[in-house]
Amino acid sequence: MDMGTLPAALDPASLEGLTAEQLLRTVTGHFGSRFAISTSFQRDGMVIIDLALRIDPATRIFTLDTGRLPEETFAVMEAVRSRYGARVELVYPDAAEVEAMTTLFGPNLFRESVAQRKLCCQVRKVRPMERKMAEFEAHAVGLRREQSGERAATPKAQFVEGKWKFAPIADWTSEQVEEYLAKNGVPRHPLESQGYPSIGCAPCTRPITAGESERAGRWWWEQDGGKECGLHVTPEGRMKRELDVLLEEVLAARR
Repeated sequence: MDMGTLPAALDPASLEGLTAEQLLRTVTGHFGSRFAISTSFQRDGMVIIDLALRIDPATRIFTLDTGRLPEETFAVMEAVRSRYGARVELVYPDAAEVEAMTTLFGPNLFRESVAQRKLCCQVRKVRPMERKMAEFEAHAVGLRREQSGERAATPKAQFVEGKWKFAPIADWTSEQVEEYLAKNGVPRHPLESQGYPSIGCAPCTRPITAGESERAGRWWWEQDGGKECGLHVTPEGRMKRELDVLLEEVLAARR
């Protein structure tokens, strides 16, 4: 899609001033089945699911099943299916790539280095996401600027590599999220009540303690590299080059 041919209603600067509901109403109306919500069923994503399905019950929802998710994530996924009657599209990593990666570097390679952790995320999340996004022109995510330093400048709308990415609640506070969830009786991820404000793969997530940022429980053993997996922040510089070398090894070993 050529951004220059898009209607004025999809101008990023104009979309920035819309409320979450207004933004979702605009994009669901424009893209229809070419739009989807990408979610891991945490509280921010659940706000977007609830808002979008109130606007259009046919809104598509997909999630990445990395093969290492906690059982509680599947429980809230089923709660979404039951509550809204929504179909959840599960996206899996390429089995041959996972097999090659774990054979070369072990099943818990993410503990060995930041580069190997990013490789694991690349194989289990980023590459499946890229394949799935071939079906869409746009998707929405539950990113908020308050979540971490890496996300402080998150725009509500951006056009990247030929696709639209929307963050309808980018400007919401944690308190606003909690208020919406409580007011509307939205299903909650079971781990949230156990101190998990950010939930990913089971071995890569822990509860946070008082005073820590919402993303502190992700890959907590790392001293650098940022708290992102590559879905939202692209690795650059030396880390990008090291990751590319590791990925080339995996793809070469793929059978």
